[in-house]
Amino acid sequence: MTEPQDPDKSGEWERRTLEKLAFAALEEQKARRRWGVFFKFLGFAYVGVLLLSVIDWGREAGHQERHTALIDLKGVIESRGPDNAEHIVESLQAAFKEKNVAGVVLRINSPGGSPVQAGIINDEIRRLRTKHPEIPLYAVVEDVCASGGYYVAVAADKIYVNKASLVGSIGVLMDGFGFTGAMEKLGVERRLLTAGANKGFLDPFSPQNDEQKAFALTMLDEIHRQFIDVVRSGRGDRLKETPETFSGLVWTGEQSVRMGLADDFGSVDSVARDVIKAEKVLDYSVKDNLFERFARRFGASAVSGFWQGLFGSLPAAGMR
Repeated sequence: MTEPQDPDKSGEWERRTLEKLAFAALEEQKARRRWGVFFKFLGFAYVGVLLLSVIDWGREAGHQERHTALIDLKGVIESRGPDNAEHIVESLQAAFKEKNVAGVVLRINSPGGSPVQAGIINDEIRRLRTKHPEIPLYAVVEDVCASGGYYVAVAADKIYVNKASLVGSIGVLMDGFGFTGAMEKLGVERRLLTAGANKGFLDPFSPQNDEQKAFALTMLDEIHRQFIDVVRSGRGDRLKETPETFSGLVWTGEQSVRMGLADDFGSVDSVARDVIKAEKVLDYSVKDNLFERFARRFGASAVSGFWQGLFGSLPAAGMR
């Protein structure tokens, strides 16, 4: 037989239980507030980093004194890359527009790339030099200034190199692969349907067509001729032509000075200090922020995939 429960003890147990539940609820609310503050802090920090990546505080502060404007051209020159014509042209325009710029240095370290992108940059340099004859623009070569990179450099007033720089490669190429032999061994059949006799132009999975090959070589010769004309126009009487000058060979910086492909030896600092006479150097290079880089890559890939699905893809001519 069980004893009757004491009402006081029963009430005490209920009170303690309610207190525990109330304290647990309070602790849960405090934890939620702490996490809320933490995530808000992360959000503000992220926005702050984005703002810092977009705003160039140092350059704004230096605008008040005479200086040399630096623009970097590094890597392959292509529309989807960071060193595309849009970025370089925007950088050039900003530099020539600034009243306290004594001169512009285009620092080049590029193996080449798209002849179209390189041509747009070359045209804009020549336009700005004509519009602002009082502001000189010098190209300073670091490791490599080849093909499309040199196409850009010849628009400068002068080209400065290091003795060990690699300069030249004045030529055009269109590369690809042929898989017909491998497909035959594997028993793979190519089924290509086209509307237009040459729509499968230089298709790597079909036997090479002699007429299409001849047409491609004609296009390459024309682009090569355009490249040669740009070099001759940019270098003028300084160029000492030989049969190898436009053969696609690459020369050391020391050889390039002797051949008239470059003018002298120098670095960004030495050109700013000794040639432009404005030792302070400020970077005017336009760079993608995180969102722009993602949008550029995603957007270009999506559009490219769409059009290739409809019209197929062509091997691109390149200066590299």
